[in-house]
Amino acid sequence: MASAALLMSPTVAMAAPSDLPTTMSQGALVIAHAPPGTPVRVNGKPVHVGADGVFVFGAGRDEQGPLVVDVGGRSTRVAVTPRDWPIERVEGVPPKTVNPPPEIAARIEREQALVVAARNRDDARKDFDHGFIWPVTGRISGRFGNQRIYNDDPKAPHSGMGIAVPEGTPVKAPAAGVITFAQPDLYLTGGTVLLDHGFGLSSNFLHLSRIDVKVGERVRQGQVIGAAGKTGRATGPHVHWGFNWFGVRLDPLLLPGIRAP
Repeated sequence: MASAALLMSPTVAMAAPSDLPTTMSQGALVIAHAPPGTPVRVNGKPVHVGADGVFVFGAGRDEQGPLVVDVGGRSTRVAVTPRDWPIERVEGVPPKTVNPPPEIAARIEREQALVVAARNRDDARKDFDHGFIWPVTGRISGRFGNQRIYNDDPKAPHSGMGIAVPEGTPVKAPAAGVITFAQPDLYLTGGTVLLDHGFGLSSNFLHLSRIDVKVGERVRQGQVIGAAGKTGRATGPHVHWGFNWFGVRLDPLLLPGIRAP
């Protein structure tokens, strides 16, 4: 993708990127380009800018906006379009995973802290720059952002995309990256893998029945990283594909260039 580089004197304000949108949806990722070497901030936070000027940012499920994107001292306000979030009822979940006792709750907190730390990685790699593919092909069984009610007990919204496939189905890397977390038996998410794509973007895969990668391993797009399962809090075999920009959860179905399976 071409950048919006313009030749200007130092006293003239830098032009905004031509591919920076004026609006974006809740849960969406933006991949834009600034003049190479130009500093970029999103809501005051500096972000990586590639040698070709590429930078990224996202809007979470409940983001109201606007997001303020500062490119070389010139600010653009990106409006965030709200979405309608349906209620999703999930029955038959083991009660102990819905309302765990204190000692299990403490374990969950420790495990989630490790996952959060892995998501905060901020590498200058641009593994996301070649687009994304679906990790598996199957029926969408759970959509990002839907309010979840487990056994009539309201819980947090669904943080990713659920894809129903048979247990043991190979799960492929949607883009290249580095494995930053790989554990076979987390209490809520079971077999869990995090794949960092650079610039704060990462994929997570939950409920895996098998993990074929290890922390620090470099994987290519399409490489098998594990197998679908129903470990942790799950009622049947599927792949949970979550996508983050640092701590901001995004909708895999809205990734640039992705097509519905």
